[in-house]
Amino acid sequence: MSDISELLIGNRIPKDFFIATGTGESDIIDHAGSYHLALHKAGIEMCNIMTYSSILPKIATQTKKPKNLVHGSVMETIMAVHNYDREKDKLADTVTAGVIFGWLQERKTGKRYGGLVCEYHGTDTEEVAKKQLGLMLQELYTNGYEHFDLKGERIIIESFKPNKRYGTALVALCFTNYVVPILDSKTGEVKQEVLVGCSSRAQ
Repeated sequence: MSDISELLIGNRIPKDFFIATGTGESDIIDHAGSYHLALHKAGIEMCNIMTYSSILPKIATQTKKPKNLVHGSVMETIMAVHNYDREKDKLADTVTAGVIFGWLQERKTGKRYGGLVCEYHGTDTEEVAKKQLGLMLQELYTNGYEHFDLKGERIIIESFKPNKRYGTALVALCFTNYVVPILDSKTGEVKQEVLVGCSSRAQ
């Protein structure tokens, strides 16, 4: 039996991302109904969605949405999503989702350290959601990152009043490729970095 070569890799680092937004409504169900329709409007309904927490690597770069995403491929995201049911949320008529992100910069050098992201989901108005997102980001920033400068803050909101029983609003940062560190099998140190991705193909 021939020897099997081993390749030791470190944690993938997300690199390029695009922003997707969408809303959907249905009288049938939320997950396979209004949520799927919101994904469809966002142009990512053909993908299997996975969600991260709220950290952007310093190499993360916004780009355009790729053409021809592969049906069934994995789409890793930072996503804000709110699913509304009129029968349960009788006091509300608005569905809102939003994301805020900003970049941490080293004070002495001005170099980018990384990014912070916060997500809002609920039934408030767009104006209230924007205020909440700003407060969230400031709280995150002042609890561990205040020795950096926070620059380039951006807010993306999706909000609507559904006419049907179920409604979904979503905003997502969708990653398309990753830097993969190749590690030395003896020392564990990075000896090479490889860019891999993305989940699209040419026709």
